[in-house]
Parts: sequence; structure tokens; C-alpha cells
Amino acid sequence: MTQLSRRDGPRAAGWAVVGALLALCVLLLPPMASARADTPLDLDSPGRITDTVGALGQRRHQVEAALGRLHAEHRMRLYVTYVRDFSGRDGHDWADATADRNGLGPRDVLLAVGTHVRRYAVSAATDSGFRQDQLSEVADTAIAPAVKGHDWAGAAIGAADGYRAVLRGERVRAPVIVPGSSDPGGGLVPGNHRVWLPTVLAAGAILAGLYVCSRRAARRRAARRPPTLATSTPPGLARMAQPLTPLPELDAEAARNLVGTDDAVRTSAEELLFARAQLGVTVTRPFAEAVAYARSELADAFRLRQWLDDNPYEEEEIRRHALDEICSRCTSANRRLDAESESFDRLRDIKVNGAGILARAEAAAKALTPRLDAAEVALAALADRCADRAIDTVARHPAEARDRLAFATAALTEARDALADRDGDRAAISLRAAEAALSQARTLATAVLRRANELTGATARLHAALADAKAAGVPAGDLDLQTARATEVLAEAEREMATGRYDPGTLLRRVEESAALLDAAAGMPPGRSEQRRRARLARAMPATRGEVAAARDFISTHRGAIGSRARTRLAEAERHLALADSLAGTDGAAALHETGEADSLARQARALAEHDVGSYGTPYDPATPRPTRALGGALLGGIILAGLLPASFGGGATRGRLAG
Repeated sequence: MTQLSRRDGPRAAGWAVVGALLALCVLLLPPMASARADTPLDLDSPGRITDTVGALGQRRHQVEAALGRLHAEHRMRLYVTYVRDFSGRDGHDWADATADRNGLGPRDVLLAVGTHVRRYAVSAATDSGFRQDQLSEVADTAIAPAVKGHDWAGAAIGAADGYRAVLRGERVRAPVIVPGSSDPGGGLVPGNHRVWLPTVLAAGAILAGLYVCSRRAARRRAARRPPTLATSTPPGLARMAQPLTPLPELDAEAARNLVGTDDAVRTSAEELLFARAQLGVTVTRPFAEAVAYARSELADAFRLRQWLDDNPYEEEEIRRHALDEICSRCTSANRRLDAESESFDRLRDIKVNGAGILARAEAAAKALTPRLDAAEVALAALADRCADRAIDTVARHPAEARDRLAFATAALTEARDALADRDGDRAAISLRAAEAALSQARTLATAVLRRANELTGATARLHAALADAKAAGVPAGDLDLQTARATEVLAEAEREMATGRYDPGTLLRRVEESAALLDAAAGMPPGRSEQRRRARLARAMPATRGEVAAARDFISTHRGAIGSRARTRLAEAERHLALADSLAGTDGAAALHETGEADSLARQARALAEHDVGSYGTPYDPATPRPTRALGGALLGGIILAGLLPASFGGGATRGRLAG
């Protein structure tokens, strides 16, 4: 469809004022069906919510969180628009026309709700991946009851959660109805002309005066404008005299935004867990939704960063646009967390509830000691039967966990003294630092125990993989150079296993790659090939989950030193692993491919993170006195910020507020 062009200069400004006057008059007039009909419109692409009638009110953030969850888990975008009616058209025709107008793709679904007529329509592409019966199930179970009950926000939330359930293979659940206005946007003032007529006349007089003033001001500005600016700069640009940020500087700014936002999201998620333990799930739900929204925005930003890394030779304009979008997504995530930080503080109220928080933290610290002992025993057992490279990723975890515990213990002692002195501010700072340190100590200890279980499972899966590879049945005369090399890899794996100490994960990866080559060379029937592919997938998924979890734990507990590249690879690894999970039941080949991508990216993330930590100013040294190591570990883990005060729930503008 053609679009109206946008005019520049004083004439356009004048018409804009007149247009504003007319729009205000229309809004103030009594509602008429013909005047309020909505033609297919332009959607709010960044936010995915277009509310022309004010149907959502204060529940908009709940809808944003639901849409964010759907997108984060399944890369499916649900657009929601609220209008008064569908211009006399069939709802589905209106929704399809709006989807076409906005260029929605196969992974985009549009939910259109007409609030005055209490109707809705869903527009989804034929290749969206949803069957008609699935769309109908979500509509009948999750959307229609909400629309009927005037729960406009619930219709969108029910749709998003319903599509998530379908993609997970779960049952669609009916929403809990929270009725809203029966006809939002149905009229702003009463229809009595004695009420609105004087208002319209007064508004008209005011806006007419503004229009005259704006014309005079425009003429004065035109008279003062330097002649060279008018000829050298295209008219209408908002930043005529501002040069563009050099691309390297914009790249560095995007990297800083990614690191800062990732830290804010991780810290907020960690403190949210303590708030849930203190207050329960129900009252902390708004903050969980804020964290989910921030994670979704950050995931999109990381995906853009990965795309830039994979396409280093794109044109400057494209790279600039992508970097601007990364910064915008990070800003959106931070603002959402910042908006909730004050409410979060009021709810937790560490200064008032300090005694109870201290008691829970001391109990958690006490429970950590036997867990650390178990981690050290498990690590010693691994050293006896596995090659060093198999346990290098967790070798220092028990010692670092004890340093975090020592830091937490000192902070708890300080908090106890502060509470005795009735110093709420000091107690809050110490308790928050102790909570963060305890969380990281638990993560480090759990990572060791999980690694022990993974290596035990990998050993069993390795034997099964070898047996499957040998059963491929490639005739000796049909071996080309590649398949001959695959056969040799299997023999090398058996010889390495016979030595006693080996890395089960690395050998399993090599054996599976060789088995895939041999399967392809054997020319198996499709059914048999798919069966063996699914067996490989079942063996690969646990190993990949372990690699992703190991990278996540390392980055979380050393984030004070880790840059954007490692975090980007981790985010992409998590995305590919989620895709593998969603495809496992329907497309074994695609799921196996996504699993391989996730495994590779997770190992890249870990390697990049270890390099960053190795380049950190104060490397870990067991000979350093424990109090010094404990403080260094708290800095390395991002538990305390540069001012030696702890980070808290919130975005970039508020997460360091304890310093104030």
C-alpha cells in the first residue's frame, strides 16, 4: 500500500498544529461508531503492543512479560493490538490486512482485539508451525474467555502462554479472569454539548494562538539561520549539526552496554531468589516479570552481537544500525529493572527485616560447609580416574567457593554487629553482600558435583557410542579417506580408554562425529538412520547441557572480569540448546544440529571467559592470605562493585544504589 509522505519546514509545522487541534476536537466529541472505526494500522514493532484505546492500563508490563517469555523461549513474536472495532470488516480480514501491512513473517502472530464489539481475531502465516487445531485450542481456551470477561490484558497473556504451551507439547490452560473496563476508549467526556462545547472552543482558541506563535517563531529562526547550513544539510534531520559516533566507539559502547546489562540481569535474578525465599512467589511475581522482560531484551541484543561477529564485513550503515539496536535493547532492559527497584526495596525492606534475613543467611552458610566437603571429595575421586583436562574446568571451584564463604561469613558477622548497634544501613549492605557471596559459593560447589555426575554418565554413553559406531557396517572396500580416518578415530578412542585416565566428554564427542560419518557411508535405510540419529541425540543432549551449564556458572561467578564476547557466545549457546529441546520430538536431524551448535558455542564461551579471567589484574593465588583472596574473589565475582559496596536488584541506574 502507498504511504503518505512527510512534509518538512514551517508549513508542515503549521499543519501539524491544525491537525492537533482537529484531533483534540475529535477526542472531545461524543463517540460515534463511524468516526471511531479503526482501519488496518501500523503496529508498534519494538514493543509488540499497540493499544489505541487504553485497554491495558497498569497491566501493560504483565503483557510485555508474557510476550517476552514466548519470544525468549521459542523465538516466536506475538503482536497484540487493541482497537475499538474492525471498521465494519470481518475480524480475520482486518487482522490479515494489518499483518500484511506491517510485513509480519512466519514466526510472527498477530492478535487483534476489538474492545467495543468484544471480538478478536488471530492472524498467523500458513508456515508458522502452528496447526489450525492448535490455534483454535489457544483461541477457545485462553483468548475467548478473557475477551468475553473484558480481561483485555488476560487475552494477550493467555495467548502468549497458550502458544508457549503448544510449542512445549503441554495442555493449554484457561486464564484467571481479571475484568477491566467494559468499553475502554469509549469516550473521554460526556456527550452533553454544555460540557464539551466550551472545552472545544477554549482548546481551539489556545491552539490557534500556539499556531500563530509557531509561525512567527519559524520565520525568526529562518532569518537567523546561517546560509551554509541550509545548503549543506538535508532539511528535516533531527541531528543536523551532530556528527555520527565513530563506528569503533559505538562498537565499544555496545560492548559495555551488554556487559553492564548482563551483570544487572544476573544480580537481579540472584536477589530475586532470596526475595522469594523471604516473601514467597506470589508477591514477588511483578519482579520476576521484570527480570523475564529484561532477559528477553538482553537475549535479542546478544543475538544481534553474534550476528555482527559472524558477519564482520557487513556495510557500515548496517553495522551501525545493529549496534544502535543493541544499545536500545540494553537500555530497555535496564529501564524496566530500574523502574521496579524502589518497589523491590520497599517489599524486602532489609533494614526492617534484617534479623530474619540474617537468620536465613546464617543457616544457608552452615549448610554450605558439608556441600563443599562433598565437592572436594568428588573432585579428588575424579582426579584418580579422569585426565586432567576433564576436570580443569572445575579444579579451582572448591577453593574459590571457600573464599566466597569466608567473605560471606565476615559480612554476616558485620551485619550482626550492625543490627546490634541499630545501624540499618550498614546491616543492609552487609546482608546483601553476604547473600550474593553465598549464592556464588553454592554455584561453585554445585558445578563440581554436577561435573562428577556428567563424567560418570559420559563414560557410560561413550561405551554405547562405540558399540553403535562399530555396528554401522561399512564394507572394508568402501572406505574412502574420510571414513577410513573415522575408523581410526574409533580405534584411537579404545586405546586411550585402555590407559585408565582419559576425558570421557572429549572422546564421546570424537566418537559421535566419526559415527555420523560412518552412518552416512553405510547407506542405511531412512528408518534405521533416523533411529541411530536419535540415539546420538539422546547421548549428545546431556553432554551439551553440561557444557552450557559449566560456561554459565563460570561466567556468573567470575563476571567482574569477563567481557562481552564470552557472554555473547553463552547466550547463543543457550538459545541453540532451547531450539534443540523444542525440535527433539519432531526433527531429530535439526535437533542434533542445534545441539552441536550449542556445544561448540558453550566451549567457545568458556575459553573466552577463562582468557578474560587470566588477563584480570589480580589472578588467583592459593598462597595469598584468605581474607585478601576473599575480597579479590568478591570483586572478581561482581559481588561488590568498584566502591566495595554490593550490587542489588535493578538496572544500570539503580543496582549500585546501596552506595548512597
